[in-house]
Amino acid sequence: MSEGSGGQPVTFKRILLKLSGEILAGDKHGGIDPEILNALVRQIREVRDLGVEVGVVIGGGNIFRGVQAGSQGLDRVTGDYMGMLATAINALALQDRLEAEGVYTRVLSAIEMKEISEPYIKRRATRHLEKGRVVIFACGTGNPFFTTDTAASLRAMEVGAEVLLKGTKVDAIYDKDPVKNKDARPYHEISFMDVLQKGLRVMDAAAISLCMENNLPIIVFNVGVEGNLRRIVCGEQVGTLVKG
Repeated sequence: MSEGSGGQPVTFKRILLKLSGEILAGDKHGGIDPEILNALVRQIREVRDLGVEVGVVIGGGNIFRGVQAGSQGLDRVTGDYMGMLATAINALALQDRLEAEGVYTRVLSAIEMKEISEPYIKRRATRHLEKGRVVIFACGTGNPFFTTDTAASLRAMEVGAEVLLKGTKVDAIYDKDPVKNKDARPYHEISFMDVLQKGLRVMDAAAISLCMENNLPIIVFNVGVEGNLRRIVCGEQVGTLVKG
């Protein structure tokens, strides 16, 4: 554990936070809930003020999901690119609110959109993090058939994050769906292999395998609880730890 620039000991100096687009929608069926967005911004600013370097990969499911393409008569590849553009909308919204709170932010996109973001370059992303800027990675990997979960795993390893934090609407990984099963039991710690073998819907298999092969721990937690992000970077047990 090291001491952050805010004077408080922190367990992780550089993190990658994965947020789904659905989280931004809150209780709505789609779009961006301003209250949810502001609450996320407060948590990100809080850990940034501790001196933690923060990267964010954000999904676009609140606007469009590539997997919906087939049911809507669209080609899957076209649908995936539409989903990538949806992540860019969310990234810009998050950037706007962060900078309104005085947090320097950069959006780096896997698909070049020079008028609104910088192209993703590993060295540039790392340099922004070193300078204390929150870096938001948009458009996933830039390739169809890969989810933003996989993009989060990839970016986390590329920029040297110490942990991948999967912010969800539930407080842990359960052995079965806690919404449908009252006897569902949470895991405080579980191995990558068990997640894959048990078919637990934490992240997609490609993302889990990538983290397992590179020994990158994942913490799944409820990002909707104010202060949870700070608790994790300060070393408290929150959510479920997935590791080798």
